[in-house]
Parts: sequence; C-alpha cells; structure tokens
Amino acid sequence: MLKKTFTLLLIIGAIQSKAQSFQKTDLGLQTVVNGNNIEIQFYNPDVVRIIKYPVGAKFYKNSYSVVERPAKTEFTVTKTNNNLVLTSNALKVQVDVNTGKIQYLTPANKLLLAEKDNGAQFTSVVDTGKNSYSISQDFTLANNEAVYGLGQHQKGIMNYRNKTVVLRNLNMDIAVPFFQTSGGYGVFWDNYSTTTFKDNAGTTTLQSVLGDGIDYYFMNGGNADGVVAKMRTLTGDAPMFPRWVFGFFQSRERYKSQTEVVGIVKKYRALNVPLDGIVQDWQYWGTKETSWNSTEFGNPLYPEPKKMIDSVHALNAHIIISVWPSFGPNTAILKAMDNIKALFDFKTWPTTQGVKVYDPFNPIARNVYWDFMNRNIFSLGMDGWWLDATEPEQANTNNTDKVRTYAGSFKSVSNAFPLLTTGGVYEHQRRTSADKRVFILTRSAFAGQQRDATATWSGDIQGTWQSFRNQISGGLNLSLSAIPYWNTDIGGFFSATKYPKGIKDAAFHELYTRWFEFATFTPLMRSHGTSTPREIFQFGAKGSWAYDAQEKFINLRYRLLPYNYSNAWQITAHQSTMMRALVMDFPKDEKVFDINNEYMFGKAFLVAPVTDSLYVSRATGNAVTDFGTVKTQHVYLPKGSTWTDFWTGETYTGGNIIASKVPIDQIPLFVKAGSIIPFGPFQQYTSEKKADKLEIRIYPGANGTFTLYEDENDNYNYESGVYSTIDFKWNNQTKTLTIDNRKGTFPDMLKDRVFNLVLVNKTSGTGLAIGKTIKTIRYSGAQIQTKL
Repeated sequence: MLKKTFTLLLIIGAIQSKAQSFQKTDLGLQTVVNGNNIEIQFYNPDVVRIIKYPVGAKFYKNSYSVVERPAKTEFTVTKTNNNLVLTSNALKVQVDVNTGKIQYLTPANKLLLAEKDNGAQFTSVVDTGKNSYSISQDFTLANNEAVYGLGQHQKGIMNYRNKTVVLRNLNMDIAVPFFQTSGGYGVFWDNYSTTTFKDNAGTTTLQSVLGDGIDYYFMNGGNADGVVAKMRTLTGDAPMFPRWVFGFFQSRERYKSQTEVVGIVKKYRALNVPLDGIVQDWQYWGTKETSWNSTEFGNPLYPEPKKMIDSVHALNAHIIISVWPSFGPNTAILKAMDNIKALFDFKTWPTTQGVKVYDPFNPIARNVYWDFMNRNIFSLGMDGWWLDATEPEQANTNNTDKVRTYAGSFKSVSNAFPLLTTGGVYEHQRRTSADKRVFILTRSAFAGQQRDATATWSGDIQGTWQSFRNQISGGLNLSLSAIPYWNTDIGGFFSATKYPKGIKDAAFHELYTRWFEFATFTPLMRSHGTSTPREIFQFGAKGSWAYDAQEKFINLRYRLLPYNYSNAWQITAHQSTMMRALVMDFPKDEKVFDINNEYMFGKAFLVAPVTDSLYVSRATGNAVTDFGTVKTQHVYLPKGSTWTDFWTGETYTGGNIIASKVPIDQIPLFVKAGSIIPFGPFQQYTSEKKADKLEIRIYPGANGTFTLYEDENDNYNYESGVYSTIDFKWNNQTKTLTIDNRKGTFPDMLKDRVFNLVLVNKTSGTGLAIGKTIKTIRYSGAQIQTKL
C-alpha cells in the first residue's frame, strides 16, 4: 500500500487561478490548478491514480483496498497549449492547466473518459473535531455507454445509466465505489465513507460525505474481463476455495442442537441426495442475549462440539459456523475487547443493552477476535466461517456519527468494516494452518474483499418472486465490481410474509424450486431461511414434483463439478469471473446492455432463471397446481454465436428471442457454440468418486477451448505449483479434438484416465443424463488428437 505525503509545489504563484508550473515525478507529475493540488501516478501503463486536495491542506493515505504498488512505467510528459499530456504505451492522460479537467485517451487518441471542467469540489466539514471535506468529482460519459458495478443493490437494475445509487453498507446493500462501462474502462473511487453515484443530464458524479482529498484510479481494460483483471491486480486476487465449497450447502435459521445438525447430514446420506456443507447458525453459545456471540459452545444442547464436527466429517461433509462482530455483556471476548478500548458505543442487533460491536480497524482487536475464534472453534476442526452482519448491523444508522475507530471517525471509514473484519480472519487462519483453505461466507463486502477468501451472500431478503428476480442483477453487478463469489438464501430469508404456511404451501414450493434451479448456476449453492424448514425431504418424498426437481438440479450441480472447479481456477489464476453479465461476452450486442434476468455461467452456459409463478395459482384462495400445459418463457440469445438447448440439443441462431419450454423441472439453459464441458460422475459428495472417467461434451458450431484444472482440493500447495492442467481444443472445421500434454503434477494425481467424448446434437443424449459416447479416449498425459 502506498504511503506518501504530497509535497507542496514551491513555485511562485502556485495558488493563482492557473497552473504556472508542474513537477515531473517518478510516477507521473504534480501540479496546482485553481488552488487544488493534483498528482497523477502511473501504477502500470493502463492504470492511473489521481489525487486532488486543496493547497494548504494535508493528504495522507494508507489504502485499505489497494495492495498493488506502482510498477516502473515508461512515460513522457509534454505541454501543448493549455494541456499537460502524460503518455504511456497504453494510455494518454491529459490535464487542462486552466480548469484541472483530466481526460483519458487511447494511444490512438480515442476518448475513453473525461472529467468536467472544474469538476472537483471540496466543501469544508468538521468530522469529530477534525477538519475534513465533503468531496465530489464530475465526469462525462459517452451517450451510448452502459454503467455497471457499484456493488450489490436490489432494485432489479442492471445498467446504472441515468440512475442514482447511495453506496453505504447495509443488510442487502453492498457498497463498492467502483464502476465500469461498456466502453471497456473502470473507475475505483478509493473512499470509505458513504458515497453517492449519480448519473443524469450528461454528468456522472461520485460524491463522498468525508475525505481528506479525492483519490481515484482509472483503469483501461479494453473489455469487462480486462477491467475486472485490472481491479483485482490493484486490490488483490481471489484465492482458491476448497473443492467441497462447490457442492451443496444445507442451512436453516436455525439448527438447535448438535443432534439435529448431524441428523440432517445423515438424512441426506440415507436419501442418496448430494450434500457437502451443513451450516450452524446462531445461539450455539446459548439462548440469552447477554451471552451473545461468545464464540464458545455454551448451549447445553451442544455438549460435545468436537464430537459433532467429527461426526459431520465422518459422514464426508463439512461444517461452517456463524460468528458476529458484536458481543454480549457477559462474554469473555467483550471483556477482552473492552480492555483494549476496541468497542463501539452504538446500538446494534440484538438491541439488548450491553451488546457492542468491536473495532476491526484496530490490529490488536483483530488479534483478539481470531484468538477467541481459534481457541474455541477452529481448533475443534471447524471448516469455515459465516461472518454475519459485517456492515455492521446498526439499530439506527444515524447513531454512529460521533463514534470513533482506531482509524478515525466511524463515519469516515464505515464502508471498509467488512474488508477489515474478513481480512483479519483470513490472515490469521493462513498463519495458523496451511492445511485447510480459508472459506468465509459473509453478508457484506468492500473493494478488495475477494482476496480474503470470501463469498458474499445477498442478505436477509424477502421470499417473493420480485425479490428473486432482483437477485440476478444484484449478483451480476457485484461480479462486475471484481468480487467473484456470491450467493443467495434459496427461497429468500423471510418467507412468512407471503407464505405463512411455509413448507405446507404449494405456492412456496414453486418459488423455492425455481430459486433452487437458479442457485445451481451461482458460484455457491446454499439453502437457508427462517420461518419454515428448507431441507429437500420437507417438500415431500421422492416422486413428488418439488422433491424431484430439486434432486435433479443438485445432481446436475455435482455433475458440473469439474467445470465449476476449473472455472474457480480461472478466477484465481487468470482473474476471470464465474457469474457473468451478458455484456462481458457480447459487448458488441447493445441489446444485452440492460438485460437483468439472463447471464452466462462460466463462458459456456447461458442461464435464464424462471422468476414468475407459472403452475401454482391462488385464484380460488387455495393453492392449485396445474401441470397440464407446459409453459414457455421468452429468452434473448445474444448475437455472435449459435446456441444449443441444453435439454433438447436443438440449435438456434443468436440475435433472436425464442420461446423456451419451462416445465417445473427445467429452466432455459443454452450452451454457446464451441464450448467444451467436462461432466463428472453422479456422487453424494465432492470427494466420493475419483474423476478417472469424465464425460467430455463438445458443442459444435465454432472453435473452442477448455482447461481442466485439478489439485489436492484443500490446502495451499497449489500456490507453489502443485496442480495439473489439461487443455482441450476443438477445431470445428476439421472436427478435431486435441487433448494437450498434461502440465504439472500433484500427489495422488490420476495418471491414467478415460475421457468419454460426446458430440452434442439432438440424438446424443442431453441434459442431466449421461450422454451418448461416440469415442472413448484413454489418456495418460501425452497429447492426443482425434476426429469426431
């Protein structure tokens, strides 16, 4: 992280209305325009940092988000008329010496983004006794550009052009002050206070309530993937999760005893329904709020927590547990935090007097937090963390204005709270053990949080069809904010508002089943909620429609494990994205810019979840189910590709809207031409069967590639190169599949295996079922070419 105090320019007339001089630096330049210091720093040839603050003020920044240090970048500085122009081999940065306006251009002089004349504003404010500013910067975007990112928000908006968004971390709202556009560039506004993004009337504004100065990064990525890659390089790459995380998680608010926790896993095993994760929610510490979040098993219904964890492991499953950032007055951890003055004095949830939130900005407090978690929970064999309410939860968001943290006022740094909390746990667990990969599920996020091995869930959402649909654009925009791992509570956290009968209501069965099908194609697949249980066997026995549809999609999730785990490697090694807005893969098709209910899952699958009730009616007051007529849903297939219906093998030309059949156990699911997809075996957990026989499906119509990634599944040896990859290449013209030489090795790697090749068409066998093999390849690591 850069630690630098801006050196005031010692020049005559530096505070006059126009810049009289500039100073070239190792990273860029410094100048003064209209009473404001301006510093431009190249971090690399296509990433530039801009710092602005009033002359006479002080600016010091130790960024919480940015971990990259500036690389040596070759650039020139020229002065032409009223402009200073910095030129690298990838970018031109032009500063108007009269107005301070900065423009970003390609080397070919194509304008990417421009600030407005005199677009930087500083308004003096007093922040808990310290002089500070309210800051803003105005930009001008091209008329036809779409805007994405800004974290996760739940109004069903995909493209934020002509919208206003308040960026403040709250339950269900995730604040990431970063946007990218269809023009192939992004802007990261490095500020931790409440920030408003506003786009209207030709002006795009970022405004923060507090800041010592304006501090932002411009990055030219060329396309959405390139922008995400630049942002991850700047703020940290996402490590690999353990392989079991890509299975299915069962959860409930809440399991009330260790007997119940183990019993749920046993039930899934008895039913032969796949399961890899079970989640222990709150009150394992006890039911009294004075003992809130003690990070200890104090509830008498959990008399032997290690035995519970060992029993889950013996059933070949894993367990994660809820930990909050707040503590009851009778807990040892609260007393330890109080001893170092690391508690905030504002009301939180639960609102019982004496429950307090800790200060993660204090490094000693982060040590204390981990020490209790490690001693009382991790040392027992716990597999992962559910860090709840990392906004943090505030009973009244106005009651924190005078609260101070280790790093300054809470108001000035509040949005970074989840980043510091998850970062403390990640860093401490990495130091404690290298044998078990960190896995954190958390309710909030901030820029850079992907580096902390976190998966963010969308919060305590309502179980309604509209809320369901709104999840899609929320998750996609979080992915476009460079945070790749996201999921939702299947069926919505709160279900009783619309479905007071819960599991006894067929209308809830339909909502939950459709949501379940959608969750199969999100980075993590996790069932959770309150008011009614959600386990598959609650929806009837095998043979009932809701049970059968859910079982079908769990099995599909597990068959796609080689595809999903390989895509996770692409995230870690190549800064890719798993849940992909259509603009990422079809940037030239303007029809996709605003689509908020379709997306790509990896680079092969186009997913269009069913977000309307089609088969269960309440017209007569009672839920009536009618499957007599199979309904359809309209789906737009982006141009630039041909598409194969995953379920039928039918092919379609892109650039068209089609009517896709949607029986209760099927959603519109299409595969892009040229895709190569490895299918694993049917299994009950992710490590049950060796992947010695994989079905390789090739979807013809275009050339394609896929890299199969494999490693030891749950340690950090991959960081030292202990893994293997196998590249598959499809030549559509010659109908030739090349399986390249295997690269790399790891202990217990499969040296000899079988690939059953399926060339997908209407008769090849499609959907979940095992496809019709047209050729069997025995592979021992040497390159093979075969015609199909």
